[in-house]
Amino acid sequence: MKKIVIREEYCLGCRLCEVHCATAHSKSKNIIKTFKSAQGRPLSALVFEEQGYTTFALQCRHCKDAPCIESCLTSAMYKDKHGTVLHDTEKCVGCWMCIMACPFGVIKPDLKEKKVGSKCDFCTGREKPACVEHCPNHAIILKEYR
Repeated sequence: MKKIVIREEYCLGCRLCEVHCATAHSKSKNIIKTFKSAQGRPLSALVFEEQGYTTFALQCRHCKDAPCIESCLTSAMYKDKHGTVLHDTEKCVGCWMCIMACPFGVIKPDLKEKKVGSKCDFCTGREKPACVEHCPNHAIILKEYR
């Protein structure tokens, strides 16, 4: 199973991971159109941490025993056949139990829609997640775990 690994010692704090994550999940898939659209800035599925000179991006860890799935009242949070924790917006009722249960604090609320706004979906349908593909310093990498 592949996992996204964060190497904070290589992170420059450029936040390109956030930009490319939001772009990969936008309708247009175009950076300019994504960030200049009338709908405003889209949410990325990353939480960017900064403290002093230490910076790094953090996203869903796709836990083996995912507390977000256990706490979801409507089964909107689920695992696919690869073990990726996903979110079905159609089933989400906006109780935000998954947000409260996540030990990493990486599920973001959408305050307008009163539902889950974003969480890492491992860029389903892409060869590599956008954050991994576009990190200029290789601070975000894919690693195979058995």
